[in-house]
Amino acid sequence: MSLEETILQANILIVDDEPANVKLLERFLQREGYQNIHSTTQPTQVEQLSAETEFEAFLLDIRMPEMDGYDVMAMLKKQFQDDFLPILVLTAQTDHETRIRALNEGAKDFLTKPFDRLEALTRIHNLIEVCLMHKQLQQQNQILEEKVKERTQELYHTRQEVIRRLGLAAEYRDNETGNHIIRMSQYAYIIAKAHGLPENHADLILNAAGMHDIGKIGIPDRVLLKPGKLDNEEWEIMKSHVTIGAEILSGDDSDLMVASKKIALHHHEKWDGSGYPAGLKGEEISIEGRICAVADVFDALLSERPYKKPWPLEKVLELFKSEAGKHFDPELTPHIDALLPEMLKIKDQYPDIYDEE
Repeated sequence: MSLEETILQANILIVDDEPANVKLLERFLQREGYQNIHSTTQPTQVEQLSAETEFEAFLLDIRMPEMDGYDVMAMLKKQFQDDFLPILVLTAQTDHETRIRALNEGAKDFLTKPFDRLEALTRIHNLIEVCLMHKQLQQQNQILEEKVKERTQELYHTRQEVIRRLGLAAEYRDNETGNHIIRMSQYAYIIAKAHGLPENHADLILNAAGMHDIGKIGIPDRVLLKPGKLDNEEWEIMKSHVTIGAEILSGDDSDLMVASKKIALHHHEKWDGSGYPAGLKGEEISIEGRICAVADVFDALLSERPYKKPWPLEKVLELFKSEAGKHFDPELTPHIDALLPEMLKIKDQYPDIYDEE
């Protein structure tokens, strides 16, 4: 459909309390080929009419009973807020003050009665064309916004997948199945929500938690895979996985990487200052690190490993009660009791599966 055809199909609303004026405008427009002409002599009906039909032109009189043209324009501005209002004022008032006020109130053009037929049709045509161009621009902007949103979402998911797979790489080096990081991340997310963190922060923790042990990639096999107890030197090497992880995750200031670095560096710190690597105490430890410490230990204790059996649930719950204010943030541990049914559901949903030889 050509632009001219689209213009002739535009919805036009004539608002004038004089029926003769309405008929005159209708006849002008019909002869020109306009197909969707609406009219009313009751300005109070404009709000309902404009809610039911999307108009590309309002031909509006100023001096009318009940609501004058200024009142109608004020109502339309309120109804459509920042949207483009294609209002052409048609009035017998010729004073400069009326013209300026009409334009200030929202009119895009102004004609005084009696008006020249050709001039009126040209101004109406131009007003509709501008309105259609504005709508087209809005549609294009919306399409672009959707494309940007889709692309941003795609990049976000790609980054999440890279992070998840790096986390898996670390877990596999430690003879774990990889489901630990899924469970631990889910636990951290619901604990963060229960603790009152906003959704975007909780979601950030969900996606960053999987990187908590990425530093194990840098631990030698003789230490990481040693079946027996580590000696003092080996234990110091093992503890270095937190600083190695923080170093791996450094150099990017995105929220996700910053949160990942905090979690990698802080998830073995303890509330009473007896943790590592820096012996931080209390709120010196990031909230991300404190939450992930709870989630990590909860999952580790309940999980079977080639070198240990899972703890009974009652023993796990007792440990968190006894370690509140010592190992763990005392404001976080009570969430475990409240969230226990949900946490056990997550545990069942992502079980560990070990290959049988």
